[in-house]
Order: sequence, then structure tokens, then C-alpha cells
Amino acid sequence: MITGIGVDLIEVDRVLRACSKDSFLRRYFTDKEIELIKADKKKAADNFAVKEAVSKMFGTGFREISPIDIEVLRDEAGKPYVNLYRKAAKLAKEQGISMIHVSITNTKEYANAYVIGEHRED
Repeated sequence: MITGIGVDLIEVDRVLRACSKDSFLRRYFTDKEIELIKADKKKAADNFAVKEAVSKMFGTGFREISPIDIEVLRDEAGKPYVNLYRKAAKLAKEQGISMIHVSITNTKEYANAYVIGEHRED
């Protein structure tokens, strides 16, 4: 059952400018995400869009959770996935979200993310 959806569109250059500051990177991205971003800077905008979309999926925005509580990585095939920590993990449990589906698309100027939170009966 779908428990929530979220979408975000962000300007790539805005995120890249912010990421030029190490303090921004450390505040918003996990160590694994920073490794990913160092290999491909555009991943910063993609990941930030996913974090925003996940916060919207919860229905809270970043009022109750922090962006660093949402980690966005890629599997061997390049498919994005989300790991949740601290307050975001607690909120997912409270809302019964057991799976988060992620889709990212981008152009030179924009990164777009769409997420669906799902509750699965096991």
C-alpha cells in the first residue's frame, strides 16, 4: 500500500555552489554520499532532490528530520536507493513505511526526484 509520495525539482548550479563549502557537504551528506559526489559532482543535486522528496513523502518537510538522516546511494546497476537514520528511520517506522522507491532524472540545469513510500505486509 502506498503511504506517501514526494517530488522535488532543484537547480543543479545552486547545489554545486553550496557544495563548494565543506561545511555544507558535511551537514547535508553522509561520508558515503560525499565519496559518490567526489566521483560525480552532479550526484549532489540528484541526492539533495531525493532528500527533499523523501521529506515531502513523510509529510513533514525538514521540520522534523534532517537531510543527513536520509542517505541516497546507488546499487551496482546505478539504481538509487535510500537508507534512513535517526529521526527519519523512526518516522518511517511510525508511518509503516517499509520500502522507498526512488526515481531521479536530470538535465544540465535541473535535477528531479520522485519517491514513493510503501507499506508491505511480509
